[in-house]
Amino acid sequence: MKAVLEKSRAKSTGAKKAKLVKSELAFKGKVFNVYRDTVIEPGGHKNVREVIRHNGSVVILAVDESVNPADPDIILERQYRHAAGQFLFELPAGRVEPGESTLAAAKREMIEETGYRAKKWKLLVKYFASPGFLGEWMQIYLAREIREGVAKPELDEQIQVLRVPLSKAMQMIADQQIHDGKTLIGLSLYDAARRAGRL
Repeated sequence: MKAVLEKSRAKSTGAKKAKLVKSELAFKGKVFNVYRDTVIEPGGHKNVREVIRHNGSVVILAVDESVNPADPDIILERQYRHAAGQFLFELPAGRVEPGESTLAAAKREMIEETGYRAKKWKLLVKYFASPGFLGEWMQIYLAREIREGVAKPELDEQIQVLRVPLSKAMQMIADQQIHDGKTLIGLSLYDAARRAGRL
C-alpha cells in the first residue's frame, strides 16, 4: 500500500530522481567519507552536491519497567561533544561496523557504553539524520528487560550513565535541557506509543 501511494504521488507531481553523472571522493576520514557528486536535477539543471557517506548508526532506548511500569527508567548518557561545544544528554548510540547487522551493533554499543544488556529488542524507527547532505541512516532500537553489567567504553569516551524516569526525561525535553536529535526522536516516539497503548 505504501509503495502504491508513493508511486501515485510521484506520478501526480511529475517527480523524478536526480541522475548521477559523476562521483568523486573529496575526503576520506576515519568515520565518514565526503563525495563530490555531479548530478542532473529532476528539472534538468546540472548541479554539484557534496555528500557525506557514513556506514550508519544505531541508537538504543533502554528502559527498565521492573520497578515502576507506569513510569519506567530510561538509560541516558551525559558526555561532552566537541562539535557541539557542550555536554549533552543522549541515548546510547554508535556506528555500525562494516559487515555488522544493526541489531548486533546496538547490543555491542549498549554494552560498551553503559554495561547494560537486554533480553527484548524491537526496532522503533529508521530515519535519515540530515538528508540534505548526509546519507546516514539512524535506527532506534527499544531495549527492554535490561540488566546491569560492566561498561567497556573506548579510550576517547568519557560517559556518565544515568537512570532517569520517563516523566523526568520528557520534562527535560520541555525544559529544553535535551538538545540531541536522536534522543528527542526516540523519547518522543516511545512516550507517544505508550500513551496510545501500542507498547
